[in-house]
Amino acid sequence: MLLNIRIVLIETSHPGNIGACARAMKTMGLSALYLVNPKIFPSGEAIARAAGAEDILDSATVCGSLEQALSGCALAVGASARARTIEWPLLTPRECAARLVQESARAPVALVLGREHSGLSNEELDRCHYLTRIHANPDFSSLNLAAALQVFAYEIFLAQGAAAQETGEHTPAAREQMELFYAHLEQVLVQIEFLNPRFPKKLMRRLRRLFNRARPDQNEMNILRGMLTEVERKLSSGS
Repeated sequence: MLLNIRIVLIETSHPGNIGACARAMKTMGLSALYLVNPKIFPSGEAIARAAGAEDILDSATVCGSLEQALSGCALAVGASARARTIEWPLLTPRECAARLVQESARAPVALVLGREHSGLSNEELDRCHYLTRIHANPDFSSLNLAAALQVFAYEIFLAQGAAAQETGEHTPAAREQMELFYAHLEQVLVQIEFLNPRFPKKLMRRLRRLFNRARPDQNEMNILRGMLTEVERKLSSGS
């Protein structure tokens, strides 16, 4: 199952942090590293900081966008210390690890970490089902990227050791299917004038949060898309 857990780093500015993250991953049995537009990679400094985890760097997948890094993933959890205007479904690191391990038995999943200085944008968090946060000393809560990843990697390692195979039949729709649904939903909401296309972000963000929390499966997604298509047909026919 750990092979199905992707660690996604977005626009990492310091190559040494990439190497340190690779080391943190290998100590806990993780190997799938995805890098979204790293500033410098490959790098001798990354290799030096990996300290024996060079194989993680050698097999890393470099992507041009978060969408590419999350391709095929059924679950994505974004790690961020910043508070958000709209509250996001929040998991503790332990809950996050348990969810990742559980769902990785059926499909690829991802833990997404943002830039060293600014973390994840709201638009990037929109692509995630949950937010996770490491609670620390409020007077000094800033964690180095690799240190934060080590916390999550350790929790994943523990969760993997304690995990039992899930027997439920519910398989959530793939992320790509969810993105197509969100685009279709926004299009129909604009058509029926429920959504102002000049100011769509807050409403669509709340709707994303709702459906990400519901985790519809493929059959449920087909029903939702069918409903939207029928609304479009009624509108075009004028009935």
